[in-house]
Amino acid sequence: MSEQQAAIQMNHITKSFGSLKANDDVNLTIYPGEVHALLGENGAGKSTLMNMLSGIYTPDEGSIYIYGKEVQFTSPGDAIKLGIGMIHQHFKLVDVLSAKDNVILGQKTSFFMKGKQLSKKVKDISDQYGLDLNPDKKVYEMSVGEKQTLEIIKVLFRGAKILILDEPTAVLTPQEIKRLFTIINNMKEQGCAVVIITHKLNEVMEISDRITVLRKGHSVETVNTKDVEVPALIEMMVGKKMDLSLERENIPNKKVLLDLDNVTVLDNEKKPALAEVSFALYGGEILGVAGVAGSGQKELCETIAGLNIANKGRIFFEGDNIVGKTPRDIIKLGIRMGFIPEDRLGMGLVGSMDIVHNLILKDYQSQPGMILKRGPYIAKSKELVERLEIKTPNIYTPVKKLSGGNIQKVLLGREIDSSPRVLITAYPVRGLDIGASYKIYDLLNEQKKNGVGILFIGEDLDVLLELCDRIMVLCGGKVTGIVKASEVTKEEVGLLMTGTVLEKEDVGFNEFA
Repeated sequence: MSEQQAAIQMNHITKSFGSLKANDDVNLTIYPGEVHALLGENGAGKSTLMNMLSGIYTPDEGSIYIYGKEVQFTSPGDAIKLGIGMIHQHFKLVDVLSAKDNVILGQKTSFFMKGKQLSKKVKDISDQYGLDLNPDKKVYEMSVGEKQTLEIIKVLFRGAKILILDEPTAVLTPQEIKRLFTIINNMKEQGCAVVIITHKLNEVMEISDRITVLRKGHSVETVNTKDVEVPALIEMMVGKKMDLSLERENIPNKKVLLDLDNVTVLDNEKKPALAEVSFALYGGEILGVAGVAGSGQKELCETIAGLNIANKGRIFFEGDNIVGKTPRDIIKLGIRMGFIPEDRLGMGLVGSMDIVHNLILKDYQSQPGMILKRGPYIAKSKELVERLEIKTPNIYTPVKKLSGGNIQKVLLGREIDSSPRVLITAYPVRGLDIGASYKIYDLLNEQKKNGVGILFIGEDLDVLLELCDRIMVLCGGKVTGIVKASEVTKEEVGLLMTGTVLEKEDVGFNEFA
């Protein structure tokens, strides 16, 4: 491969934002016909590096060569002209337009192409790379996998031979991931250079030819995938050896804490965001919730926590029906429920406040008198910082100035400190690095051993299968199955995520009774 001309060569790239060096003397070489994975923890500089390759940023130092010719990008348009296409994690599509109309958006040379001619060109590209998409289908009618296929067709239509995929499998089912990998391999066979930014190590091992690891803005090493093992990659990423095994201890004599009976929640358009959802959550278990984005996970969390009102059905917490009660009413009933929302700083914490005052927020109403006693909360804050290894200048630093992982630790620590009976966690490790993620998993397991019932909404099926006792699958607001994590495969969970009913008997609601 070394004799082949590189599709991409980035030499000694440095990029700073103020005093922060996002990339520092980074080197990266990628060849035509290879899938190259870019690995690193959050803040390692992966996205910054790829944003320079796609023309969004300009390097402060260093040089970029495309097929042997030095280039200088001043805009994404410059990168597109040289055949570089970036497919972002959040799709940039217009829902009300068809696939082919989205393909030509922003392209003056193709804007006046006739419908049949455009459809044929889209179909030709699809056939060449093994893609499968109806050019006339509207985006709002597409699955997540189809939308991603459309994004790939968009960049191929513009002549891209170098593709950058940013977290391409984050919102896909296992079946869609398998199909995406087939597409990537087809592009590789056609001579494309494919760069994948991801944190899923198992997928890196499956799809990539070579791997470049970044750590703290530096390029640590580039290795052939076939010559490396996962523990070595983790050590390169974090700078030390880590045990990434998750325990799943069976807690005996479980009792029902939370019981949902035919709960229906309507959205703003009076359509069911949740439709007749029924399940039980036991103390001393972690119940995982799987589903593609927008399947009702957010509404489920907020309805249990009292932020949404169910239009139909009942929610029992230790025998009391809590439907219609506000979060404050629920607390007054003596129901101890910790809620970690998806939007950490939007709903969970006040970013401009420090750790002390974010702890006070949780139960200031229960304090007698007019004057808040800060002493106990200062002590709690110090204990929290030490126990959870929260990296902060001090307990009086505004939480918005902390990293994502440390913000999440503050939020989780505060909720655990209130001794909840039920802990609702929505994507608790989203955006966190490996070390912080496993610290969160350990905290959840600790709460499980204390008899807490944990509702864990996650997007990484490997983690759900390893961490959870049972998994409930949502599709379009409906429960399509509740299964024992130890007795189901990732592929079976993936089928349930698409609404497929399994012939295999699903695990019932009373297996712990």
